[in-house]
Amino acid sequence: MVNRLLGKSLLVLLAAGALAPLAQAADAPTLNTGSTAWMVTAAVLVLFMCLPGLALFYGGLVRAKNMLSLFTQCFGIAGLVGVLWVIYGYSMVVDSTGMVEGQVTFNSFVGGLSRAFLAGMTPESLVGDIPEGVFVTFQMTFAIITPALIAGAFAERMKFSAALWFMALWFTLVYAPVAHMVWGGSGALMHNWGVLDFAGGTAVHINAGVAALAACLILGKRKGYQNTPMPAHNLSLTMAGAAMLWVGWFGFNIGSGGGLNGTSGIVMLKRLRGDSRLDVHRVVQGRQAECLGPGQRCFGRFGRHYSGVCVCGRRRRIGHRSAVWGVLLLERYCAETPLWI
Repeated sequence: MVNRLLGKSLLVLLAAGALAPLAQAADAPTLNTGSTAWMVTAAVLVLFMCLPGLALFYGGLVRAKNMLSLFTQCFGIAGLVGVLWVIYGYSMVVDSTGMVEGQVTFNSFVGGLSRAFLAGMTPESLVGDIPEGVFVTFQMTFAIITPALIAGAFAERMKFSAALWFMALWFTLVYAPVAHMVWGGSGALMHNWGVLDFAGGTAVHINAGVAALAACLILGKRKGYQNTPMPAHNLSLTMAGAAMLWVGWFGFNIGSGGGLNGTSGIVMLKRLRGDSRLDVHRVVQGRQAECLGPGQRCFGRFGRHYSGVCVCGRRRRIGHRSAVWGVLLLERYCAETPLWI
């Protein structure tokens, strides 16, 4: 009888030992090929927003003699920021060393350098259910398009070398810390505050907008502005670029979910429904739009989206109009933003 009990106990122990690795494997994250394929596509779409989308959008609004300069700046920014992102940018954003949830430390403001040069990343590394290499690339495209947005504020007024120096410093001292504070996880400053930034409203749009305002205030207006005609040289290019930005936003917004899930369809539907409603609104109010210049019409198209993203009805219209008139007053009395970032 004792021998039977010992035998049964031994069998139970062996079975438990055999099942333990299986349970651990079930708990471990596994690669999702569908989400991986989508995140690769989303990364390409976001890069497509910058090159050639943003370059065409801005290039058509400047004078013909400066179009190549603006294109070159967009390409230069993409190359420079891509290199800096791999060297230390990714580490400054995602490194959570020294962070404590609910507490404010130095690392609540900026990450460390333990992941510099993508240290620790292997072909098997996963972030959620996608390869870390895909996640790094997707976040890199955000880091690329954010400083490229600022280029519209100092168009036709900054040399190529100066623009690259400015972007390198801004990326290091502003973008990386702000992105860490927003997306750094538990212990990051804005995470502690309860801030939710699904697709870069803080780290990308507000961040770039404030930097653009500072840049155009310091540089001042273009020589001859308001005395010499400076019309947009090719609005067809601008509209083509705007269409590319519109399509690219599907990767920008839906890809921010980090994969494919139930939220993806809702985000896609709201993205398409919101833009379609705005397009119909523009057609219905076409006469009112004719009172604005081409740059102002383009700003209205995108400005309404940003200013009304969290409001509805009358408040949405007030938010849009306040944004438009705010930029008009700013340009009239303080600074010039030729491409209406």
